Amino acid sequence: MKEHIIIGLGQLLVEGGEPDRNFERAEIMVRDASHNKCDLILLPECMDLGWTHPSAKTESLTIPGLYSDKICKLAKENNIYVCCGLTEKDDQTHKIYNSSIICDNKGKIICKYRKINILSEALDYYSIGSNLSVIDTPFGKIGLNICSDNYYDSLEIGNTLGRMGAQIILSPSSWTVDYNITEESDPYGEKWIKPYQTLAKIFNLVVVSTTSVGYLVGGPFEGRKMVGCSLVVDKDGVIYRGNFNEIAGDLGIKKIKIPISDIKGTLIGKRIKELDLK
Repeated sequence: MKEHIIIGLGQLLVEGGEPDRNFERAEIMVRDASHNKCDLILLPECMDLGWTHPSAKTESLTIPGLYSDKICKLAKENNIYVCCGLTEKDDQTHKIYNSSIICDNKGKIICKYRKINILSEALDYYSIGSNLSVIDTPFGKIGLNICSDNYYDSLEIGNTLGRMGAQIILSPSSWTVDYNITEESDPYGEKWIKPYQTLAKIFNLVVVSTTSVGYLVGGPFEGRKMVGCSLVVDKDGVIYRGNFNEIAGDLGIKKIKIPISDIKGTLIGKRIKELDLK
Protein backbone atom coordinates (compact mmCIF):
# COMPACT_ATOMS: atom_id res chain seq x y z
CA MET A 1 0.00 0.00 0.00
CA LYS A 2 1.20 3.50 -0.81
CA GLU A 3 1.87 5.99 1.98
CA HIS A 4 0.18 8.94 0.31
CA ILE A 5 -2.57 9.64 -2.18
CA ILE A 6 -2.97 12.80 -4.25
CA ILE A 7 -6.66 13.57 -4.66
CA GLY A 8 -8.22 16.06 -7.04
CA LEU A 9 -11.40 17.64 -5.71
CA GLY A 10 -13.36 18.54 -8.82
CA GLN A 11 -15.85 21.28 -7.94
CA LEU A 12 -17.76 20.80 -11.17
CA LEU A 13 -20.34 23.24 -12.51
CA VAL A 14 -23.36 20.94 -12.85
CA GLU A 15 -26.32 22.06 -14.95
CA GLY A 16 -29.60 20.26 -14.33
CA GLY A 17 -30.71 18.18 -17.30
CA GLU A 18 -27.59 18.96 -19.35
CA PRO A 19 -25.46 15.80 -19.26
CA ASP A 20 -23.48 16.57 -22.42
CA ARG A 21 -22.24 19.90 -21.06
CA ASN A 22 -21.59 18.40 -17.66
CA PHE A 23 -19.46 15.61 -19.14
CA GLU A 24 -17.55 18.06 -21.32
CA ARG A 25 -16.51 19.95 -18.19
CA ALA A 26 -15.79 16.72 -16.33
CA GLU A 27 -13.48 15.57 -19.13
CA ILE A 28 -11.43 18.76 -18.84
CA MET A 29 -11.26 18.39 -15.07
CA VAL A 30 -10.15 14.75 -15.19
CA ARG A 31 -7.40 15.62 -17.66
CA ASP A 32 -6.24 18.50 -15.47
CA ALA A 33 -6.13 16.21 -12.45
CA SER A 34 -4.07 13.65 -14.33
CA HIS A 35 -1.73 16.37 -15.62
CA ASN A 36 -1.21 17.47 -12.01
CA LYS A 37 -0.22 13.93 -10.97
CA CYS A 38 -3.40 13.14 -9.05
CA ASP A 39 -3.98 9.47 -8.24
CA LEU A 40 -7.75 9.96 -7.98
CA ILE A 41 -10.29 12.65 -8.75
CA LEU A 42 -13.55 12.98 -6.83
CA LEU A 43 -16.44 14.58 -8.74
CA PRO A 44 -19.81 15.64 -7.28
CA GLU A 45 -23.12 13.89 -6.64
CA CYS A 46 -25.45 13.42 -9.64
CA MET A 47 -22.93 15.06 -11.94
CA ASP A 48 -24.74 13.79 -15.02
CA LEU A 49 -28.27 15.22 -14.62
CA GLY A 50 -27.96 17.33 -11.48
CA TRP A 51 -29.34 16.55 -8.04
CA THR A 52 -33.17 16.39 -7.88
CA HIS A 53 -33.55 17.62 -11.44
CA PRO A 54 -36.81 16.33 -13.00
CA SER A 55 -34.84 14.70 -15.83
CA ALA A 56 -33.84 11.99 -13.34
CA LYS A 57 -37.24 10.38 -13.93
CA THR A 58 -36.87 10.15 -17.71
CA GLU A 59 -33.18 10.31 -18.63
CA SER A 60 -31.36 8.25 -15.99
CA LEU A 61 -29.33 5.31 -17.33
CA THR A 62 -28.17 1.95 -16.10
CA ILE A 63 -24.76 1.30 -14.57
CA PRO A 64 -22.92 0.04 -16.57
CA GLY A 65 -24.32 2.28 -19.26
CA LEU A 66 -23.48 5.25 -21.47
CA TYR A 67 -22.69 7.69 -18.65
CA SER A 68 -20.63 5.30 -16.54
CA ASP A 69 -18.82 4.17 -19.70
CA LYS A 70 -17.80 7.78 -20.29
CA ILE A 71 -16.31 7.94 -16.80
CA CYS A 72 -14.48 4.63 -17.23
CA LYS A 73 -13.06 5.78 -20.56
CA LEU A 74 -11.79 9.00 -18.99
CA ALA A 75 -10.18 7.03 -16.16
CA LYS A 76 -8.38 4.69 -18.54
CA GLU A 77 -7.28 7.37 -21.00
CA ASN A 78 -5.86 9.52 -18.22
CA ASN A 79 -4.47 6.73 -16.01
CA ILE A 80 -6.38 7.95 -12.97
CA TYR A 81 -9.01 6.65 -10.57
CA VAL A 82 -12.33 8.51 -10.91
CA CYS A 83 -15.10 8.62 -8.33
CA CYS A 84 -18.35 10.42 -9.13
CA GLY A 85 -22.08 10.50 -8.55
CA LEU A 86 -24.50 9.39 -11.30
CA THR A 87 -28.26 9.03 -11.60
CA GLU A 88 -28.95 5.31 -12.06
CA LYS A 89 -31.94 3.45 -13.46
CA ASP A 90 -32.09 -0.19 -12.40
CA ASP A 91 -32.44 -2.30 -15.54
CA GLN A 92 -34.77 -4.80 -13.86
CA THR A 93 -36.94 -2.85 -11.41
CA HIS A 94 -36.69 0.48 -13.29
CA LYS A 95 -36.25 2.23 -9.95
CA ILE A 96 -34.09 5.37 -9.92
CA TYR A 97 -31.13 5.64 -7.56
CA ASN A 98 -28.75 8.40 -6.52
CA SER A 99 -25.60 6.35 -7.07
CA SER A 100 -21.85 6.71 -7.10
CA ILE A 101 -19.07 4.69 -8.65
CA ILE A 102 -15.31 4.31 -8.49
CA CYS A 103 -13.49 3.49 -11.74
CA ASP A 104 -9.90 2.38 -11.53
CA ASN A 105 -7.16 3.59 -13.86
CA LYS A 106 -7.76 0.61 -16.16
CA GLY A 107 -11.32 1.76 -16.82
CA LYS A 108 -13.08 -0.82 -14.64
CA ILE A 109 -15.88 -0.07 -12.17
CA ILE A 110 -14.57 -1.42 -8.87
CA CYS A 111 -17.31 -0.10 -6.60
CA LYS A 112 -20.91 1.06 -6.94
CA TYR A 113 -23.05 2.48 -4.15
CA ARG A 114 -26.67 3.63 -3.94
CA LYS A 115 -27.43 6.44 -1.50
CA ILE A 116 -29.31 5.40 1.64
CA ASN A 117 -30.14 8.58 3.56
CA ILE A 118 -32.38 10.25 0.97
CA LEU A 119 -33.82 13.65 1.92
CA SER A 120 -37.58 13.46 2.30
CA GLU A 121 -38.06 16.02 -0.49
CA ALA A 122 -36.04 13.81 -2.84
CA LEU A 123 -37.91 10.54 -2.22
CA ASP A 124 -40.09 11.29 -5.24
CA TYR A 125 -36.93 11.08 -7.37
CA TYR A 126 -34.73 8.41 -5.81
CA SER A 127 -35.22 5.00 -4.22
CA ILE A 128 -33.27 4.02 -1.11
CA GLY A 129 -30.13 1.92 -1.45
CA SER A 130 -29.45 -1.13 0.67
CA ASN A 131 -25.74 -2.01 0.60
CA LEU A 132 -22.40 -0.66 1.78
CA SER A 133 -18.95 -1.79 0.70
CA VAL A 134 -15.28 -1.09 1.30
CA ILE A 135 -12.77 -1.93 -1.42
CA ASP A 136 -9.04 -2.60 -1.43
CA THR A 137 -6.98 -0.26 -3.59
CA PRO A 138 -3.29 0.66 -3.88
CA PHE A 139 -4.23 3.60 -1.63
CA GLY A 140 -5.70 1.52 1.17
CA LYS A 141 -9.29 0.58 1.90
CA ILE A 142 -11.82 3.04 0.46
CA GLY A 143 -15.46 3.36 1.49
CA LEU A 144 -18.10 5.18 -0.50
CA ASN A 145 -21.16 7.15 0.54
CA ILE A 146 -23.00 10.25 -0.69
CA CYS A 147 -23.68 13.70 0.79
CA SER A 148 -26.49 13.48 3.40
CA ASP A 149 -25.41 9.94 4.30
CA ASN A 150 -23.03 11.91 6.54
CA TYR A 151 -25.63 13.91 8.44
CA TYR A 152 -24.87 13.62 12.13
CA ASP A 153 -28.15 11.80 12.72
CA SER A 154 -27.27 9.20 10.07
CA LEU A 155 -23.67 8.70 11.12
CA GLU A 156 -24.22 4.95 11.41
CA ILE A 157 -23.58 4.79 7.65
CA GLY A 158 -20.07 6.19 8.01
CA ASN A 159 -19.64 4.22 11.23
CA THR A 160 -20.34 1.02 9.35
CA LEU A 161 -17.77 1.90 6.69
CA GLY A 162 -15.27 2.58 9.46
CA ARG A 163 -16.04 -0.75 11.13
CA MET A 164 -15.50 -2.41 7.75
CA GLY A 165 -11.98 -1.03 7.70
CA ALA A 166 -12.25 2.10 5.54
CA GLN A 167 -9.17 4.30 5.72
CA ILE A 168 -10.62 6.86 3.33
CA ILE A 169 -14.31 7.67 2.82
CA LEU A 170 -15.15 9.32 -0.51
CA SER A 171 -18.41 11.26 -0.54
CA PRO A 172 -19.64 12.90 -3.76
CA SER A 173 -21.96 15.71 -2.68
CA SER A 174 -24.27 18.47 -3.81
CA TRP A 175 -24.44 20.78 -0.81
CA THR A 176 -27.05 23.47 -1.32
CA VAL A 177 -27.55 26.81 0.42
CA ASP A 178 -29.96 29.72 0.09
CA TYR A 179 -29.33 32.04 -2.85
CA ASN A 180 -28.34 34.94 -0.53
CA ILE A 181 -25.54 33.06 1.23
CA THR A 182 -22.08 34.59 0.76
CA GLU A 183 -18.60 33.39 1.58
CA GLU A 184 -18.64 35.51 4.74
CA SER A 185 -21.73 33.62 5.91
CA ASP A 186 -19.70 30.43 6.52
CA PRO A 187 -22.08 28.44 4.32
CA TYR A 188 -21.79 25.07 6.05
CA GLY A 189 -20.50 25.80 9.54
CA GLU A 190 -20.35 22.60 11.57
CA LYS A 191 -23.00 20.80 9.49
CA TRP A 192 -20.37 18.75 7.68
CA ILE A 193 -17.20 19.28 9.68
CA LYS A 194 -18.63 17.83 12.90
CA PRO A 195 -19.77 14.46 11.50
CA TYR A 196 -16.66 14.10 9.32
CA GLN A 197 -14.32 14.73 12.23
CA THR A 198 -16.33 12.44 14.48
CA LEU A 199 -15.79 9.56 12.06
CA ALA A 200 -12.14 10.51 11.61
CA LYS A 201 -11.50 10.53 15.37
CA ILE A 202 -13.15 7.19 16.02
CA PHE A 203 -11.53 5.25 13.19
CA ASN A 204 -8.43 7.32 12.34
CA LEU A 205 -9.65 7.77 8.79
CA VAL A 206 -9.96 10.62 6.29
CA VAL A 207 -13.24 11.88 4.82
CA VAL A 208 -13.07 13.53 1.38
CA SER A 209 -16.13 15.28 -0.01
CA THR A 210 -16.46 17.24 -3.24
CA THR A 211 -19.52 19.32 -4.02
CA SER A 212 -20.75 20.91 -7.20
CA VAL A 213 -21.21 24.59 -7.99
CA GLY A 214 -24.06 26.39 -9.76
CA TYR A 215 -27.80 26.91 -9.27
CA LEU A 216 -30.50 24.27 -8.99
CA VAL A 217 -33.11 24.50 -11.74
CA GLY A 218 -36.35 22.55 -11.42
CA GLY A 219 -37.27 20.17 -8.64
CA PRO A 220 -38.04 20.82 -4.96
CA PHE A 221 -34.93 22.92 -4.30
CA GLU A 222 -35.13 25.21 -7.32
CA GLY A 223 -33.34 28.52 -6.73
CA ARG A 224 -30.87 27.20 -4.19
CA LYS A 225 -27.21 27.15 -5.11
CA MET A 226 -24.08 25.06 -4.65
CA VAL A 227 -20.98 27.03 -3.74
CA GLY A 228 -18.09 24.60 -3.52
CA CYS A 229 -16.06 24.73 -0.28
CA SER A 230 -15.32 20.99 -0.59
CA LEU A 231 -13.67 19.39 2.42
CA VAL A 232 -10.96 16.98 3.49
CA VAL A 233 -11.13 16.16 7.19
CA ASP A 234 -8.95 13.94 9.35
CA LYS A 235 -8.87 13.28 13.10
CA ASP A 236 -7.29 16.69 13.74
CA GLY A 237 -9.87 18.66 11.75
CA VAL A 238 -10.11 20.31 8.34
CA ILE A 239 -6.93 19.82 6.31
CA TYR A 240 -8.33 21.18 3.05
CA ARG A 241 -11.21 23.46 2.11
CA GLY A 242 -12.16 24.21 -1.49
CA ASN A 243 -12.84 27.64 -2.89
CA PHE A 244 -16.19 29.38 -2.48
CA ASN A 245 -17.49 29.41 -6.02
CA GLU A 246 -20.99 29.94 -7.40
CA ILE A 247 -20.77 29.69 -11.17
CA ALA A 248 -17.35 28.47 -12.31
CA GLY A 249 -15.95 25.08 -11.38
CA ASP A 250 -12.40 24.56 -10.26
CA LEU A 251 -10.02 21.76 -9.34
CA GLY A 252 -8.45 21.56 -5.90
CA ILE A 253 -5.58 19.20 -5.15
CA LYS A 254 -4.61 17.70 -1.80
CA LYS A 255 -1.86 15.22 -0.94
CA ILE A 256 -3.07 13.03 1.92
CA LYS A 257 -1.11 10.71 4.16
CA ILE A 258 -3.06 7.47 4.20
CA PRO A 259 -3.99 6.73 7.82
CA ILE A 260 -3.58 3.33 9.39
CA SER A 261 -6.72 1.98 11.00
CA ASP A 262 -5.80 1.19 14.59
CA ILE A 263 -9.00 -0.24 16.02
CA LYS A 264 -11.40 -3.07 15.24
CA GLY A 265 -14.40 -4.91 16.61
CA THR A 266 -15.84 -4.17 20.02
CA LEU A 267 -12.90 -1.91 20.87
CA ILE A 268 -14.62 0.67 18.67
CA GLY A 269 -17.47 0.98 21.16
CA LYS A 270 -14.94 1.54 23.93
CA ARG A 271 -13.30 4.37 21.98
CA ILE A 272 -16.68 5.99 21.30
CA LYS A 273 -17.32 6.06 25.05
CA GLU A 274 -13.83 7.43 25.75
CA LEU A 275 -14.39 10.22 23.24
CA ASP A 276 -17.88 10.81 24.67
CA LEU A 277 -19.39 10.37 21.20
CA LYS A 278 -22.88 8.92 21.05
